[in-house]
Amino acid sequence: MKNIAIVYYSKNGTTDALAQAIAHGAESKGAKVFAHRIQGSEIIEGRFQNAALLEKLPEMDAIVFGTPTYMGGPSAQFKAFADASSPSWSKQQWKNKLAAGFTIGSSPCGELQSTMEYLYTLSTQHSMLWAGIDVPEGTSSTNFNRLGASVGVIALDDQEDGINPIDAKTAIRLGERVAELLV
Repeated sequence: MKNIAIVYYSKNGTTDALAQAIAHGAESKGAKVFAHRIQGSEIIEGRFQNAALLEKLPEMDAIVFGTPTYMGGPSAQFKAFADASSPSWSKQQWKNKLAAGFTIGSSPCGELQSTMEYLYTLSTQHSMLWAGIDVPEGTSSTNFNRLGASVGVIALDDQEDGINPIDAKTAIRLGERVAELLV
């Protein structure tokens, strides 16, 4: 069984909707998904504290990271999780696991790419292998990957309720791709 973790923070539910779409895509390809939405109660005096989660992640074949983009980077809640992963880094517990990422923001020029670069850097520091978006339907942004990001899912929070259907479709594809790459 392919085991995929999705670790993310979501303030108002849009990042959560992307995580659910990624999970759906991965499960459709036979993967078992463990999703963890970072909660404010897990951050104590600025530090992320959830030993059970950090002990579970080394058992996964892949970890998909997600966070909304705030002020050109990941949310403080996600960054607290990333900082807490340093013991895993020092033991290289995530080495050679597959990694991928997703973000959402309210502006197409809101430095969403910076957040994706942060997630990529985090994973490569852990010696993980990054999986970006492939383009199974060509390069048209009218029905897939509307913001044209190859590094992962970059979504735009421009819907009154929920996420844009094209962003959801791109997130599903990322989940499928991660599951397909696990052999």
